[in-house]
Amino acid sequence: MAQALETSAQPADSEQYLTFMQSGDMYAIPLLGVKEIIEYGGITPIPTLPSFIRGVINLRGRVVPVIDLGCRFGKTEREVTRRTCIIIVEVGSGEESQDMGVIVDSVSAVIDIPMSNIQPPPAFGAKIRVDFIQGMWKSDERFVIVMDIDRVLSVDEITNMAEALQESVA
Repeated sequence: MAQALETSAQPADSEQYLTFMQSGDMYAIPLLGVKEIIEYGGITPIPTLPSFIRGVINLRGRVVPVIDLGCRFGKTEREVTRRTCIIIVEVGSGEESQDMGVIVDSVSAVIDIPMSNIQPPPAFGAKIRVDFIQGMWKSDERFVIVMDIDRVLSVDEITNMAEALQESVA
């Protein structure tokens, strides 16, 4: 079951982000790259791919790779719950764009974040690779990690990792 994304008018100096929970931390990705949110399931595993690539799904006749975001960040695989879902995002641009699915623990909300409130990523101490982080935003109760989704889901990097894994198996 796909969820419709509710959006509202936003101030000129802000952007809308989809927030979600992953391994106890809150993340945000730009709403413009989000195509839809679907229920977890229907993943076909593909052998000899990196462990964070769970497999592929059939999305209205299209084959869409599915990435486990927690595993991509180096965390261990966790249990799927009723709130676990797949966010379908478009990565890249123009003719080089690709739809990818991202498994997350739960989706939180669509929020407007003033661009002036996004701080640069920390130089060290982050739980994920610094190049995956576009910035940090402090909400009322916690820090939200604003992700650079094109880097996290870099098709070139994932392809290189898959090729290296296949070579090591051969």
